[in-house]
Amino acid sequence: MGLKYLLVTGALALGTFLGCAGNYPTDLGVNNGRLKSCPASLNCVNSQADNLDKTHFVAPMVYTGMVERAHDTVVSIVQAMENSAIKEKNKNYLRVAFTSPLMGFVDDVEFYFPEEPVIHVRSAARKGYSDFGVNRRRIETIRSLFEKVEILPR
Repeated sequence: MGLKYLLVTGALALGTFLGCAGNYPTDLGVNNGRLKSCPASLNCVNSQADNLDKTHFVAPMVYTGMVERAHDTVVSIVQAMENSAIKEKNKNYLRVAFTSPLMGFVDDVEFYFPEEPVIHVRSAARKGYSDFGVNRRRIETIRSLFEKVEILPR
């Protein structure tokens, strides 16, 4: 047995033992026009956080045109991403669970489509303290893909 096999096997066993998926969140969604605030931990970003909070604030996504098109575009993007599963979808809200392939950690990513041409986002790990920037990078990847679609002629 090689060292790599032992490390992977040990990590999988530890992940199973610790329950990396975390508890299914029951308090997500939009409440009075706001997504849930980030905890003090370093594993969450939110476009509705104070913009002076460099740890948690991430800019919202902006668009021109119809909200339905923006919504459909975000849905298409996240469906095409690996390890994603849409958990809730309605006309002004989308929640997607992303599961890490090795350890099974789950991040909940939310998109809120209010009346104005902006999409508020929140991405947070269910467990742990730090995500090493995974949630911020995921939102920025989605933003980049969204902007490429949004600049195409209609």
